[in-house]
Amino acid sequence: MGLLREFEGKQSAVALDATADFGLIDVTPRRLQPQQKAAVIVRLLLGQGLSPGVNKLPTHHQTKLAHIISKLGTINRATLAEVVREFTDDIDNLALSFPDGHAETLELLEPHLTPSALEEFRAAAEQGDSNDPWTRVSKQPVERLAPLMDSESAEVCAVLLSKLSVAKAAALLADLPEDRAEVLTHTVALTETITPDLVDRIGAHVARMLEAIPPQAFHKTAAERVGAILNSTPQAARDKVLDRLNTRDALFAKDVRRSIFSFNHIPVRIDPPDVPIIIRKADAQMVNLALAAGLAAAPLSVEFLLENMSKRLAEQLRDEAEGRGAPKPEEGEAAMAEFVSTIRKLEAAGDVTLLPPPE
Repeated sequence: MGLLREFEGKQSAVALDATADFGLIDVTPRRLQPQQKAAVIVRLLLGQGLSPGVNKLPTHHQTKLAHIISKLGTINRATLAEVVREFTDDIDNLALSFPDGHAETLELLEPHLTPSALEEFRAAAEQGDSNDPWTRVSKQPVERLAPLMDSESAEVCAVLLSKLSVAKAAALLADLPEDRAEVLTHTVALTETITPDLVDRIGAHVARMLEAIPPQAFHKTAAERVGAILNSTPQAARDKVLDRLNTRDALFAKDVRRSIFSFNHIPVRIDPPDVPIIIRKADAQMVNLALAAGLAAAPLSVEFLLENMSKRLAEQLRDEAEGRGAPKPEEGEAAMAEFVSTIRKLEAAGDVTLLPPPE
């Protein structure tokens, strides 16, 4: 508060000097509206080289503030003193401030709410928060924004990518076909001259589109969820389930098969340069057991792994696997499943990249 009072003294002295030069000293405070008083405080801070955070306001509030400042003219010493005194009194009396609207409340409480309460409140925030629509849009998960990247125009998507965090924008681009990603990244380069008003209108449009998309209970598709379950199921049982599923719903069964990643799929889903990373990160005993089991159950996968590592390490692992002999079926399947699980964890961490499944 001492800093603001110091501003008051400096600004008042300037005002006094200016009016004294013309013999126009006026000690009667002007009657100002609350928004005009706010404009006076903003002008005072700017005059001291401080940023009051105007750029964080919604665009229409920034524009309104600029209009008010342009019409205030000269503020006499008495008016400035009264506005600053009222402002500092308000600050002195301020004990606790609460979030402004649903979006800020969600940001404050998100770590402390249960998933069901969080989803319910987020839905209310999307429908009822009157703040900047981009604030609401930027809070959405990638899974909820992804459909817009296909349905909206390149111009709208370019603005959307520009308003999101770098990490979220990169995640959206990574899931797009190469040609679509190329078009959108080039369109971003064409947004240099777009007006703030148009950006606001696009934000409102995107927010409305998101409201029309019902919230999903699961982030993954049904095929991906079934595939994840079958990934941990023994091969014989998995094949029986897929065969029966194929008789009920051949299209769904096809999607499930595409989402499954087992030890047998390693040659077609693993990028050869990633093999040394996987071997280095995986548990050595588990690798030995998985390779020993794979010599009989999935020889192509074992050969693929051995061919894409150093010759010395490949010879060592082959000798150990062959010298160990075939493990018990349940032990071998468990080791191969753990090997696949390790690959999945490395993929989630961004250390390796799984190639798309073949058609």
